[in-house]
Amino acid sequence: MSAQLESWRNMDLEHVPHRLSGYDAPWVLAARQSAFQRFSLHGFPARREEEWKYTDVTSIGRRTSLAPDTIPPEPSSDAKLLAWTLAVEGMHLMVFVNGHYDAILSAAGNLPPGVRLESLAKLLDNGSRLPERFFEQRHEHTVFSSLNNAFTTGGAVLIIPANVVLKAPVYLLFIASGHGAAIYPRNIIIAGENSQATIIEHYTGTLDVHNFTDTITQLDLAAGANIEHCKLLEEGPAAAHIGGIHAEQAAASHFTSHSFALGCHLGRNDITVKLQGRGGCSTLNGLYVLNERQHMDHHTRIDHLSAACVSREYYRGVLDGAAHGVFNGKVVVHASAYGTDAHQENHNLLLSRNAEIDTKPQLEIFADDVKCTHGATVGQLDEDQLFYLRSRGVDADLARSLVIYGFADDIIGRIKVASLRPHIESRLLDRLPQGELVKELL
Repeated sequence: MSAQLESWRNMDLEHVPHRLSGYDAPWVLAARQSAFQRFSLHGFPARREEEWKYTDVTSIGRRTSLAPDTIPPEPSSDAKLLAWTLAVEGMHLMVFVNGHYDAILSAAGNLPPGVRLESLAKLLDNGSRLPERFFEQRHEHTVFSSLNNAFTTGGAVLIIPANVVLKAPVYLLFIASGHGAAIYPRNIIIAGENSQATIIEHYTGTLDVHNFTDTITQLDLAAGANIEHCKLLEEGPAAAHIGGIHAEQAAASHFTSHSFALGCHLGRNDITVKLQGRGGCSTLNGLYVLNERQHMDHHTRIDHLSAACVSREYYRGVLDGAAHGVFNGKVVVHASAYGTDAHQENHNLLLSRNAEIDTKPQLEIFADDVKCTHGATVGQLDEDQLFYLRSRGVDADLARSLVIYGFADDIIGRIKVASLRPHIESRLLDRLPQGELVKELL
């Protein structure tokens, strides 16, 4: 056992599950303890492991405690102000402060009959109202999934009955408040047959301090369900964020994922999709905009397990300063998945000599009669585009910003939530020279 992991055990972490939600329910406590044992056996991943070759997470244990707050914190005035500022009228809002649900800051509004939008902590405390398989999943993806399973303090549970269309988006706002907090959100979305909904997860912080967020979102789509999921990462410049989004799709279901990484010091998103029913469709979109010494790692995996499924993946990165981006996307076409149509692409724009990207698109095909393509590019700003703009009287900084905006907007423009798109565009332009002028031109 490493010296680092031994120091964590000395913090009595193994007793934390006894103080969290659902400790009275034997199956919940057993699931938490089992997950912590799995984490203890492995510890944090090392860079010698292929899946973590480019991302060093050892700083997390040094800068923050791993133990979550077992008592919901009183929201600071900054957290309250942030929640009120970001609250969008017409959405079903749930606010979490350091991973704990805050009912006062939330406004779920009127939901269609049969739709349940509740706090995970409340459901765990009530014992049997949550299907065990959604909490007790063994999470084969990473050890951080085990850590989240052991220590999760809350999150949202959204259950949509069959044939129900949720017209207003569900907005889940996670605020990191305080120094050195360890935060473990866990969201569970269950979409019935032919149901439809949009879910927004927004992670942000109030201070420039070392926090650690380890989050998991599980999505279960029944036949014909249609879910659009948006994740916006805007945590503080010293924060570490490890996230997992895991979707399982039945026949003829549609899942669209948007992932925007605009803030945090060290980040990683693992997104996995299992196309389990014939005719399923999945689209993963992603944009990471990094500067200074930010590090962002995207790992995606799409498993085609059934016939005639379609997957699309579009990721773009803009890197400046000494930022480091990682994209590792894998599509696996299993033997039973004849008629698969899969396409994956990753394009990157490096704005400085010190920015770095490691990109690795992968295809594994075990079936016949499939159409699969992938590609990746890394480059600088297009000199022809810059020359064209300069020749029409646009100054150098503004021309540069317009070209970068055009590159990134290919991903931003894919969002269907009209109220979210201007927020992301604004955050992007805030980072660009003469961004205010570009806003006026849009």
